[in-house]
Amino acid sequence: MGHVKALSIKGIMTLVVLYVILSLGFGISFINTLILTIVLGAASYVLGDLYILPKTNNITATMADFGVTFLIIWLLGIALTGMELGTMAGAAAITAVVIALGEYFFHFYISKKLLAPTKD
Repeated sequence: MGHVKALSIKGIMTLVVLYVILSLGFGISFINTLILTIVLGAASYVLGDLYILPKTNNITATMADFGVTFLIIWLLGIALTGMELGTMAGAAAITAVVIALGEYFFHFYISKKLLAPTKD
């Protein structure tokens, strides 16, 4: 149940950020924003939150999330929208910074609720 709640929080945060920046700021359709949210959420949850965060620290996991966010938004965004490389790179960079800030705080939740040692 903890993963469902964590994914829900992450999904809502990601959707709001992507909608504001990509849909309202760069004119990307909501369906493409939704696709990006799902792909990004799944990839960054597994890689950053469940794999990197427990093995390293919050800063390292946040930097990894920044990189994953930038690459997914940039490359998948180009494939979905046909937007120019430079324009999509700018959108991806802005999005990655904002998502990384959110992820930094989300990692505290993950660390406390899902990764903390359980008392037997």
